[in-house]
Amino acid sequence: MNMQPSDDVFASEHWVEHLSDGTAVLIRPLRAQDHERDKRFMGALNYEVRRFRFLAGFSGGVPNMAVQLMDVDYRQRMAYVALTHKSGQLCQIGVSRYAAIPGSSNCECAVAVCEHWQRKGLGRLLMGHLIDAARRNGYQHMVSRDLSNNYAMHRMVKALGFTSRYIGGDVTELFHELDLQK
Repeated sequence: MNMQPSDDVFASEHWVEHLSDGTAVLIRPLRAQDHERDKRFMGALNYEVRRFRFLAGFSGGVPNMAVQLMDVDYRQRMAYVALTHKSGQLCQIGVSRYAAIPGSSNCECAVAVCEHWQRKGLGRLLMGHLIDAARRNGYQHMVSRDLSNNYAMHRMVKALGFTSRYIGGDVTELFHELDLQK
């Protein structure tokens, strides 16, 4: 008997969370119908947020990555979005993602939050749900590679229990790792 939850269970999960300023946000898995909203969100991120998220700053948005980023199967590739109401419409304000690392039992993660919504605990909430999903899906470690001057990411992953180290003597990037078996 297969005891793994169905994709429908993952797709339907959702939470209403409160940020440090009291604002309520909806966090749920990214769905196929979110494609255009997610594409707009990624394209609207400021240069520094894009540089930290992708380790490169794209001047015209995110080139040809929208389809790859939307490819979520709830096991090998997972994403959670944070949504809030703005002028009667749902507006995406953050996203966290992981992707399986081929040939291993590890996954790589990333998070991006709109500049206006940073420093309110949203990244930590998104990453918490992502970590829970990776554990449910049997991953042993979650990793992230980030620029060493991305101080907000370093503080967040440390608070979530990740360990960090420089990569091969290069002080421009840090490698963060979380043991998901603990």
